Amino acid sequence: MSQDARRAAPRSGPAEPAEPAADPSGAREAPGEPLPPDPHWGKDPSDAEERVFLEGPRARGFELVRALRIFAEFIRGFRGLHFTGPCVTVFGSARFGEEHRYYVMARELGRRLGQAGFGVMTGGGPGIMEAANRGARDVRAVSIGCNIKLPREQQPNRFLDRWVDFRYFFVRKVMLVKYSYAFVALPGGFGTLDEIFETATLVQTGKIRDFPIVLMGRDYWQPLIDFLRTTLVAEGTIDAIDVDRLLVTDDPDEAVAHIIGISMRDLGLRRTTRPPRRSRFLFESGSPKERR
Repeated sequence: MSQDARRAAPRSGPAEPAEPAADPSGAREAPGEPLPPDPHWGKDPSDAEERVFLEGPRARGFELVRALRIFAEFIRGFRGLHFTGPCVTVFGSARFGEEHRYYVMARELGRRLGQAGFGVMTGGGPGIMEAANRGARDVRAVSIGCNIKLPREQQPNRFLDRWVDFRYFFVRKVMLVKYSYAFVALPGGFGTLDEIFETATLVQTGKIRDFPIVLMGRDYWQPLIDFLRTTLVAEGTIDAIDVDRLLVTDDPDEAVAHIIGISMRDLGLRRTTRPPRRSRFLFESGSPKERR
């Protein structure tokens, strides 16, 4: 992830739900109405560029075109997410159905975050991601998805107001960090572990401030916390404070209270309903139906 993914200074922005304005990178549909199916969601790209990205040097012209494509993807993400307001990013597995207790937990978390005035940002897929977006939709809060294109087709969950599609994992992870004031991980696999530990590393190294990191699902995460304390801390590869930053809980209310306390007390988030100014020069007054 880029070392400049997050500025050290706090950002101010709305901490209460407000009606968002339209923008050309994709805007909200009416709350409660799922996005219609999109035939391009999650389709494998027409070429294999991302699969050869780390396979060594290529011709200079090829590398230049690739760099420009990466730059364009960053710009598209910045434009698509600039007006979302303060968000909380929720990580978790795509494999849990709506009857699973972790799905129920994530949906309630999404509700509580929305009621507190935060938008909910996820990877946009099923399982935990769907549940958190669904909870935000339940209370008419902003619901955002940052999708990654994969070889196997996937579908967006039905509870997104806006989504942005990314080719590169590292660009997507920058977006999931850049626009959030807190990070919550529910049970998940390699992807969830990658995302939450990369975020913890950014906090540990001071690349971003001490944004709240919450692990929900005590039974699931406690063995990991024990391993961190008994092995990593004991061997001196991390400090005890690095583990102490992680709140482990089963209670959505406790998680949200923790997030609100740190974001307002330590990070300077202010309650205001004034949206960021839009620039006609940058074509930021487009159709509310256009999406990325």
